Amino acid sequence: MSPPLAPERVLPTLNVDGTRRRIRPRLYQGPRLTARRRTAWALMVLFAVAPWIRIGQKPLILLDVEHREFTLGGGTFLPTDGVLLMLLLLAIFVGIIWTTALVGRAWCGWACPQTVYMEFLFRPIERLFEGSRENQMRLDKSGGGLRRLAKNAVFFVVAFLLANVFLSYFVGTKTLLRWMTQSPLEHWSPFSIVAVTTGLVFFDFAYFREQMCTVACPYARIQSVLLDRRSLLVGYDGPRGEPRAKGKPAPGRGDCIDCGACVAACPTGIDIRDGLQLECIACAQCADACDGIMTKIEKPLGLIRYGSQATLESHAPPKLVRPRVVIYPILLAALLAALAVLGADRKNAEITVLRGIGAPFTTDGELVTGELRVKVQNRSDTSERYTLSIVATPPVRLVAPENPLDVAAFAQRTTAVFVVAERSSFLGGGRAVTVHVTDSRGLAIDVPYRLVGPSEMKP
Repeated sequence: MSPPLAPERVLPTLNVDGTRRRIRPRLYQGPRLTARRRTAWALMVLFAVAPWIRIGQKPLILLDVEHREFTLGGGTFLPTDGVLLMLLLLAIFVGIIWTTALVGRAWCGWACPQTVYMEFLFRPIERLFEGSRENQMRLDKSGGGLRRLAKNAVFFVVAFLLANVFLSYFVGTKTLLRWMTQSPLEHWSPFSIVAVTTGLVFFDFAYFREQMCTVACPYARIQSVLLDRRSLLVGYDGPRGEPRAKGKPAPGRGDCIDCGACVAACPTGIDIRDGLQLECIACAQCADACDGIMTKIEKPLGLIRYGSQATLESHAPPKLVRPRVVIYPILLAALLAALAVLGADRKNAEITVLRGIGAPFTTDGELVTGELRVKVQNRSDTSERYTLSIVATPPVRLVAPENPLDVAAFAQRTTAVFVVAERSSFLGGGRAVTVHVTDSRGLAIDVPYRLVGPSEMKP
């Protein structure tokens, strides 16, 4: 007994019987496609060369997870820069919300890696091997043959190259080039990462494809709260196009001749005439297709165009200034200002003073000795020597096995020091001191600390 059929298609990528509906978009030339192609190739080139770009002696981007060092724009962040990283992530998040309120899902159609590589790298390769949309659909029914096998082989090579570029963002180009000349057995862990990444990229662009946008990506699910009726989107001018009918427009009918070009061009398989849908990635391929048809039937362009729900329905002039497009940039500016101020105030070293591991103090007659652990995090890109001293009234004596303390670039060291003080200087079981740390660059950091000692004088 066959399973019951749905009354209509549930998803653009599914047939009514639940089987996969493969999307084979027809390519229509137009100004938007040309602009998107130029943007996509610029982004792909940027992705490939960004790890090679240097600012000073540092890479533009290096996310060294192993050593917990993150270089962005020539500046290195450490895990202890949690506040700065949080502000950066918040700024990115607010920027995405603001961009969506202004231009809708332009990110999806113009700059998302899924769209960029699918539409402007993998699909062109596919068309090179398999031909037109109609021929691709015939190959879907026949199984593909040698042409599809050759196409997938090229897909795999491209996926492998992209995986290596991706790895360079985490290990650096020098390390990547060294690994590429060695046996995988000498660095099996990163090789495994490349292998897994290659498999995922190949699976995505050879099989999963538009389902990444329609099923997996969460951005489409939250667009309803990010968009408003004035946000930019790709839409169909219903008042002008309806009622639609096949054949040339006639009195009493709209400009839409129901040719299906907009549906054939859509990379996610939707019908833009059904209104705003979460599967729409605002790529405007349907707009280029429709403009081509409008030119042929001698009708004005723009039946499908960039606009907002409000302007498409009523042809009202666009309203650019509204509360959310004012509040979001103010919030974004505040986050960026806080990031700049805190980043500029960041010192080249971080000093942490901890209590010793053993007994809190020992006594020897009238002398009390307390053990401290001084943790020094060198944030600079050069090794440095740090000199430790204790500031206290009355004075105390510092005994340090290693002073100055040598710390490598971006490294962290912890040293034990001993503070010897007169028993009479302790009141209520403790006394205040200040750990003073300096280096050759003029850095001076004071860390207050309370020594633990005897609570009362000996009789």
